[in-house]
Amino acid sequence: MAASTIRTTFALDAETVDRLETLAREWNVSKSEALRRVIKGARAHAESRTPAEALDRVQHALALTPPRAAAWATRLKRERRQASAKRETRA
Repeated sequence: MAASTIRTTFALDAETVDRLETLAREWNVSKSEALRRVIKGARAHAESRTPAEALDRVQHALALTPPRAAAWATRLKRERRQASAKRETRA
């Protein structure tokens, strides 16, 4: 059975749209799919009883795999090094 789609319109501030577009690019999905994943993750978080359960549910909802987690960690380290280098240059 095909999934039904309901088209709707939301008014979002510029910062939220930027974040949504960034997530969609990082996950290589449409903005609609990124929004669905965020909503699923938020629902899973709200339904969790412990922080560990919340993490498990969010990782599952986002289809977080070990390679994706490793890529995220690598990207985060690079961004932190770049930010640190910029601060050192200013000082």
